[in-house]
Amino acid sequence: MSVADSLFAITMSPAMLLLLVLLIALVESLALVGLVVPGVVLITAAASVAGHQSIDLPWLIGAAFIGAVLGDGISYKLGYHHREQVTGRWPLAQHPEWLGRGARFFERYGIYSVFIGRFVGPVRPIIPLIAGMMHMPARTFLWANVTSAALWAPAYLLPGYLLGRTWQQHLDLPPNVEAAAIMMAASIIVLAVIFSWGRAQVGRHGWLYLATARIIRRVPFMRRPWLSMSRSGEVPLASLLLFLVASASVSAWTLLVMQHDGPLLMDLQAQRLFNWLSNDVLVSASLTLADIGDKLGITALLIPWGLWFLFHKRLDALCHWGVAVGGIALLNTLGKAIFGRDRPFTPEHLTGSLAYPSAHTSTSVVVIGLAAAFLAAGLPRNRHFWVYWLAIALATIMALSRLVIGVHWLSDLIGGALLGLVMCALVRLNWQRRFRPPFPRCPWVLLTAASIIMVSLRVMLLPPA
Repeated sequence: MSVADSLFAITMSPAMLLLLVLLIALVESLALVGLVVPGVVLITAAASVAGHQSIDLPWLIGAAFIGAVLGDGISYKLGYHHREQVTGRWPLAQHPEWLGRGARFFERYGIYSVFIGRFVGPVRPIIPLIAGMMHMPARTFLWANVTSAALWAPAYLLPGYLLGRTWQQHLDLPPNVEAAAIMMAASIIVLAVIFSWGRAQVGRHGWLYLATARIIRRVPFMRRPWLSMSRSGEVPLASLLLFLVASASVSAWTLLVMQHDGPLLMDLQAQRLFNWLSNDVLVSASLTLADIGDKLGITALLIPWGLWFLFHKRLDALCHWGVAVGGIALLNTLGKAIFGRDRPFTPEHLTGSLAYPSAHTSTSVVVIGLAAAFLAAGLPRNRHFWVYWLAIALATIMALSRLVIGVHWLSDLIGGALLGLVMCALVRLNWQRRFRPPFPRCPWVLLTAASIIMVSLRVMLLPPA
């Protein structure tokens, strides 16, 4: 069993599941963090897995109860002692209306607001913070916190728990697919948190960016480069961190995959899950995505944008996009040749093509990721979250389509995604080295329509490449 499979086995153990439920309940109740983390979805999924493993319900409810009490308690303390600092931090600094909504709720229900707010989604993570800011008596808050958590824990856990106890019978799921499903869900959630909360913290107004600036300015040999980059715009801290983390991750993941003889256990579980999910509609859609994501499809997609760059004489942007797409194609070719991993299934048009890394996944991450980064750079900070969410959703759909048609293992997709992030970071770092003039007003609708037409022609008229 590989290291990754061992970690999945630990994650699925009863003790780790109880700890996971406690942490999700804590985070979901925590001010600021709970606003951006889909806590209800996570705790329902964890409870479902716990029910499938027949973990005792009192232990599960107890873990959620403790987490919920701790989360609200921490939020209350933050509001009570650090009011000014909290309201000046992301995301409340960009969304003051959330505080206003919570304050109106608190004024309406008074001392009962903490109890009622526990069950009201839009204000749930804010009310304990507001209670602290309003200096609600600690005893009153503790009573409301404990009693509401005692009711909230079973109410939120039972649906998922009961589903977990019965999903095998009702859905006829293939056995032992939980680890792969959790891996895929966790990857998407981690990416969403990184590109929403994490990306905001390494931007010019984020706490990590400001803390890094304070440290670097005290180091003589680093002060001058930092100040030089600052004069030409924002220091690309986000791109640099993305490059370091993605490079380390793809190296570690590749070593893990290559030292394992054959597919990982999670690969086999994911294959069983997607074989079970597969139907004619999904297969047809996935084959269409395969045509869109191959060399001809990506070329057709990018031609209208390349012509627009040429028309406006933005050769710098055209060259960066060319290096990104050409570079990821070269890395994919080298990776497949060096690692030589066989596909789970090789259709006729892919004869001779190997599995690791997934070229469709890495290329889609590069194209969609760079598009999101360039688009977000011209938008207000409070819209970046939605841009990156959409990018993650599109790249995920492209990647998972490879599992539907069975030409890749799940670990191939993860390796491809990490490799794509490395290329995105490199291109963005080079782009941000100096000041670039803003782009002229872009006819987004016209160019998008042209790309759709070009891609449609490729799908209908040309064979798979």
